Amino acid sequence: MKVGARGRVTIPKELRDRYGIRGGTDVDFIDNGNGIRIVKRSEGAKRVSTIRGIAKSGQWGSVDEYIEDIRGR
Repeated sequence: MKVGARGRVTIPKELRDRYGIRGGTDVDFIDNGNGIRIVKRSEGAKRVSTIRGIAKSGQWGSVDEYIEDIRGR
């Protein structure tokens, strides 16, 4: 397998099928010290990432304000 000029690598079809990786599937690259692991991102990780993005955006002034807002207070 070769890395293309833009840094792209094709995951073999057999592995994509086995692990349910399709176009648009989120993956993470994990540096384990002597190589890189590619892992399919879990649904829970996507939700946490979304919430983290909202929190960083400053949409709510603080965690307390966010909690009050989702509780409808």
